[in-house]
Amino acid sequence: MKKYLPLVFVLVLLSFGAYFVLYEPSGIKHPPATKMTLEEFKPQRSCARLPKFLYENGFSAPIIDLSQIKYKGVAFIDKKTNRVLHSKLWERYDALGTYSIDNLGNIYLTPNPFISITPATFNLQKAIYKLDNSGNLQRWLVIDEITPSAKNPFGLISIVFDCDDKTLFVSSIDKSDYKKARGRIYHIEPKEKKILEKIEGFDALTLAILKTKQNKYLLAGSARDNGVYANKFENNKLSKNFIKLFEIPNPELRVRKIRVIGKNKLYLEAIKFNYSLIAQTTNKQRFHYIATYNPKTKEWSIKEKK
Repeated sequence: MKKYLPLVFVLVLLSFGAYFVLYEPSGIKHPPATKMTLEEFKPQRSCARLPKFLYENGFSAPIIDLSQIKYKGVAFIDKKTNRVLHSKLWERYDALGTYSIDNLGNIYLTPNPFISITPATFNLQKAIYKLDNSGNLQRWLVIDEITPSAKNPFGLISIVFDCDDKTLFVSSIDKSDYKKARGRIYHIEPKEKKILEKIEGFDALTLAILKTKQNKYLLAGSARDNGVYANKFENNKLSKNFIKLFEIPNPELRVRKIRVIGKNKLYLEAIKFNYSLIAQTTNKQRFHYIATYNPKTKEWSIKEKK
């Protein structure tokens, strides 16, 4: 099982199906932040288990496809055979953007407004979706306070499962605009579908968990600037403030994906983003970086991966 788990993350790079161009008037960035220093870190063994229906269908090396290029919603591709598993029932909630897998084989997904807005778009952005072990996709948890609009059609946008306490963290950016960050991060207990805590005032385009020997952090790529931020866990709860770790070199990009890939190394995927759906205008829409941390100097080195 362990050898297959890394494969499932490959196509998350395609998970943000819509294309964006940047328009950045003055004043939209998060307030200046003191940079945080970390301890040494390395990849942690994931507790994620792929759903049983994949193996029952003969998939030995499944990859999740959320690109929305060939298949609406979600699809699975077997890397060894190129077989595709896709149900029309998985299309009923339109485009899906990011996912996280728990220890029981459930896949939790966030919505993604794609290319254009329909009458159902705003309502779809309020929910977390769950694909269970039997292959049933359902509207799992609706957060009614999420209110996307024509000016900002995004709602729930990123999700991560915490293997330590078996809870979920999910971010939303629906109430934000060019002038003010009104994003929220919800900490959710899945069994009771209970919101344990809510952090307000930060627009997280992506979330990831990073652990060191001493501490644990929730990492976030900002929707408002080119920074990667961290929030330290204290007694299993987050602080109210995110502290900046570093910035990627291009100020016009936003970090959409964060993954620990080695000792003191992060993989980053970045896009252009401005809170609205705009048609593709350039050939290259995703940019890739490797961020390496030096615990001795407390400095980051960020290099673009061509």
